[in-house]
Amino acid sequence: IQKKAAIWTDEVIYAQVNDMVTLEPPKTYSPTEHYLYWSFGGLELAWRNPIGGSGLNADILIWSGNSLIITKIPQGQFGTFTCTLGRDKIEKNLSMNQTSPLLPGDRVSLTCDAEKPHSLKSPQIHWLNPQGVRIFGYQQTVTATGLHNGEWTCVVTNDNKEKRAKIKVTVVDLSPAPTSPLYTSKSQPLTIPCSIPSGISWEQVKAKGVQGVHWDYFPNTGLSHISGDPQRLFSLSLNDTLRWQPDRSRGLTPVSSLIKGNLSLFINKAKEEDRGDYVCTMKFRNGVTLKRTVQVNVLQIISSPETDLISGQQLNLTCSLGRLLSSDLQLKLIPPEQSALQLLTSDREPALLNIPEVGTGDSGKWRCELWQRSARLTYAVIALKIEPKLSVWMLIIICSVTVIVLLLLVLVFILCHRRQVQLNHPYSYVLDHTGWH
Repeated sequence: IQKKAAIWTDEVIYAQVNDMVTLEPPKTYSPTEHYLYWSFGGLELAWRNPIGGSGLNADILIWSGNSLIITKIPQGQFGTFTCTLGRDKIEKNLSMNQTSPLLPGDRVSLTCDAEKPHSLKSPQIHWLNPQGVRIFGYQQTVTATGLHNGEWTCVVTNDNKEKRAKIKVTVVDLSPAPTSPLYTSKSQPLTIPCSIPSGISWEQVKAKGVQGVHWDYFPNTGLSHISGDPQRLFSLSLNDTLRWQPDRSRGLTPVSSLIKGNLSLFINKAKEEDRGDYVCTMKFRNGVTLKRTVQVNVLQIISSPETDLISGQQLNLTCSLGRLLSSDLQLKLIPPEQSALQLLTSDREPALLNIPEVGTGDSGKWRCELWQRSARLTYAVIALKIEPKLSVWMLIIICSVTVIVLLLLVLVFILCHRRQVQLNHPYSYVLDHTGWH
């Protein structure tokens, strides 16, 4: 508590026992700025503070505006009453025992000291973390993670009035990875996310001793197995100009906002070979390694034997994610609108549809969709082209027409050849006993 000023004035009031006496504060008193204390013989009688609190220590005392009234002054209360004004305030001292920015794993203590002013109860203190969660106690000691990055608020409560003070904690970390796998297909683009949280600059990252940033890929080699042999995709050059250096890009491209801390990768059309885990890694000199793993699943639809068919052929369609389905996932195989076939729904991997004889109505776009409860996660599309089947009479007609056309072509060729011979030999000669004619 700091007392900024104390003001004393002298005034004489004449009264007799049981009279009502009004004690006025000094003219310099401001209810919104000053603490006011009335005392008699060293004992405190009443007080008021600028945040609306007040107190009376005797039944014969009441407040009337800024004045203190003694309703019936007793015999023993004749003497000197003292009014003291002050600019008392609750002092909130915030401190942190570590220098920001921090790395995940660093221990940090946040302390909020608040001394109580004269004649007030001890204030209640709690903290609000960056997510707004209330934490009781004037001191908080935590092991730093990305969740601790941001503004911490110390809240001091006294007489139902709140005072707040803030302190910023910066934790160099990577943003959280998606809690669920990502799903894509040849029909949809995909961004594989990794980033530095907003508010953290590359200068702060470099100041903490970053040694390297890179992306690795762990291919999916089966329905549930991820290969232990990673493939390095990109490495970040940490020179004055930040830039990605490709090792084995696999058709992926980094996003363009690297200077803003966005480390994400983009894939336009995924392939079956792109299934697997993508790991974004940031290493520091002190041994701290930050990693974020993103699982990517690619949905595909396959036609066997092919996509160009003749009516009456057998067709097998496969809708596959390449991994076992969890209990909340479902595959749907949707035929074209004009098809007489029904929607196929399956909670098993893969979804298989066998059509003994396809018809022309089955021609068009077939959709393979992946659903999670009532939400569609992704889809894949395949276009089938089915030609009508030829009958025996149609084959006879086609063959007959073909033979006639061939005969006509032969006849035309013969006539053209004879005509050409006549043009090359316009005169004929006959030899008899008289000679050439």
